[in-house]
Amino acid sequence: MVVVEASYKVLTELIGKKLSKSELEEILFTVGFELESLEGDMLKVELTAERPDLLSTQGLARMFRSYLGLKVTPYKIEKSKEKIIAKNTTAEWPFAVACIVKGLSFDDEKIKEVIRIQEKLGATFLRQRKKGGLGLYPLQKIKFPVTWTAEDPKKIRFRPLEYPSELNGLEILEKHPTGMKYKHIMEAKERGVGLWKKFPIFKDADNKILSMPPITNSHDLGKIDESTKDVFVEATGTDLKTITLALEVLVGALIDMGGKVYALEIDDGKEKIVTPRFEEEKRSLKVEQVNSLLGLNLSAVEIKKLLLKMGYGVPSHTEKELKLLVPGTRSDIWHDVDVIDDVARAYGFNNFEVRTKPVPTVGDTTRSVKVKEEISKLLVGLGFQEVFTLILTSSQDQFDKMNVKELQYMKLGKSVEESVNMARVWLLPELMKALHYNRSASFPQRLFEINLVVIPDEKKDVLCRDEWRLAVVSSHSQPAFTETKQIIETLFGSLGVSYELKEKVHTSFIQGRCASIVVEGKEIGCMGEIHPLVLEKWGLEMPAVGLEVNLSELFKL
Repeated sequence: MVVVEASYKVLTELIGKKLSKSELEEILFTVGFELESLEGDMLKVELTAERPDLLSTQGLARMFRSYLGLKVTPYKIEKSKEKIIAKNTTAEWPFAVACIVKGLSFDDEKIKEVIRIQEKLGATFLRQRKKGGLGLYPLQKIKFPVTWTAEDPKKIRFRPLEYPSELNGLEILEKHPTGMKYKHIMEAKERGVGLWKKFPIFKDADNKILSMPPITNSHDLGKIDESTKDVFVEATGTDLKTITLALEVLVGALIDMGGKVYALEIDDGKEKIVTPRFEEEKRSLKVEQVNSLLGLNLSAVEIKKLLLKMGYGVPSHTEKELKLLVPGTRSDIWHDVDVIDDVARAYGFNNFEVRTKPVPTVGDTTRSVKVKEEISKLLVGLGFQEVFTLILTSSQDQFDKMNVKELQYMKLGKSVEESVNMARVWLLPELMKALHYNRSASFPQRLFEINLVVIPDEKKDVLCRDEWRLAVVSSHSQPAFTETKQIIETLFGSLGVSYELKEKVHTSFIQGRCASIVVEGKEIGCMGEIHPLVLEKWGLEMPAVGLEVNLSELFKL
């Protein structure tokens, strides 16, 4: 959760309506947030982390105005004649977006609000600046075109914000308070010890350095005060979509402070990017889908009113379907369910009718759980130990170390742990990993796992499906193919499943000692002796046998 502080006076002025503490609390609770406290003029609101658009007093005010049915002025953008030139950027911090905001009237409170927005975005949405950073600069001190580039840190020299003298790039990381705090971001993890070879910087047409993102601004060119009327605003980082949204959240607040925004073009010689856009996402929503999920009987007109309360645009609708415009700053809308959740919030959870089933029923364990429990008991009885591994893993573990060609899989974006890049497509590699980490333990080692894998599936709305799998591995001095055959005979015999084994070539297993498991003419698994090359890649000296069965296919779970 994120706590946002705001002036009660400023908030109600921006809303255009005086709201009591109880009214604020009720509306916030209805839309899924919480008024933590209201002491004097300062209120604290607890938000969920996926709503960066509400991290400012101005963003909160827009949300309240929408909910109360008051007019919300759309953001207007004009194109600036100025531009940013991007060249020789660093791969570690490649992206930049920017704009100009004019006609501001800063006072002490507004400057503090801007700093609060930057800090909250940096700490939450931008992951403690690991994904990006934001900067504001007095426009009158900057000569365009501005260049976004990267240079040797020893050649970078400027006076960092609130520091008495000039420093070079390396000295900023060692001596400046902000540099020392965020130095870890610029560590070259993929090369081991050391820092990035080049540090990113903005500099103007006179070669004056504006800032060294994501660390600090220049004290001479990057400090705003109450005399500042026009500002240059930038966001930089590792992901273009993320920093564009961060820029738009900050710029949206500046517009609501009275500023007029001018979009800037960033040209790297290959592609031109113009920001901000405040681009709305077009979606459609079926009335039947809303009512089915919420258990209501709302008409399209009623759903439209509820969506308007939550800040959506609804340009058209029929009795069966609505056409929507999702605000560009709503990063949390991924699926129709997210939109329907907003419909429910606007409707009010306290307004839902409490219902009970007309016929009393007795709770029972689902079939899938019964099957898994039965298999688990059988394998424990055979001397195997159950393990639970993580669904997120690496392509190297799933494919390379198992000596198989890469299959289709669900790729992950950038994660804190760089070696984690996918959702597993089979379980056996994770049991091999367990053997690797326990290779100093006593043998025999007999492990099994019953768990989910994630299979790409374009027919599904989320482009993947979950499958239940059983994987078994046994490692000791003399494992043999017959050991896996005995496990299958005991397991399938106890479950009353008829099967047959057919010879199979699988590069994870020794040729001639591998078989597919076939039920009713369909292959639902394979088993055999683990190939010596696989054992070598996992750093295992003891031989092993293994098997994997698709329980979802076998029992239609």
